Amino acid sequence: MDLNWLWFIIAGIVSGVIAGMGMGGGTLLIPILTIFLSVAQGSAQAINLLAFLPCAIFSLIIHIKNKLVNFKIGIPIIITGVLSSIGASLLAVNTKNEVLQILFGVFLLVVGIEQAVSVIVCLVKQKLNKKIKYVPQKVFKQKLK
Repeated sequence: MDLNWLWFIIAGIVSGVIAGMGMGGGTLLIPILTIFLSVAQGSAQAINLLAFLPCAIFSLIIHIKNKLVNFKIGIPIIITGVLSSIGASLLAVNTKNEVLQILFGVFLLVVGIEQAVSVIVCLVKQKLNKKIKYVPQKVFKQKLK
């Protein structure tokens, strides 16, 4: 019995959970499809787009109900995002899988570095704030006099 379909379902679940949190399920779905399930990069990106639509619609409905969507900011992002995605899609379908893999790898690397740097900066700021927060107010007041 071929259980390959089970791995695709698991990939969909993982991607859906990440997408539902608003973190971009394709960031995981594309590597899962290409690395573990041997799907070509171009096909993986197309599958990701197909999977993204229903995930985005349902997640957006929930976020709108919870009043988490700022349409004033969102509308310009949507318009420019749609326009640039048209151009990028035309470029992607005319690009070799190997080049797409390299570009996606560079993208993930840049995002990973940015996330690591932001966590380090946040931890340093928290550490500095703890040093300042725990100064007793009596000592502070005495030094000010």
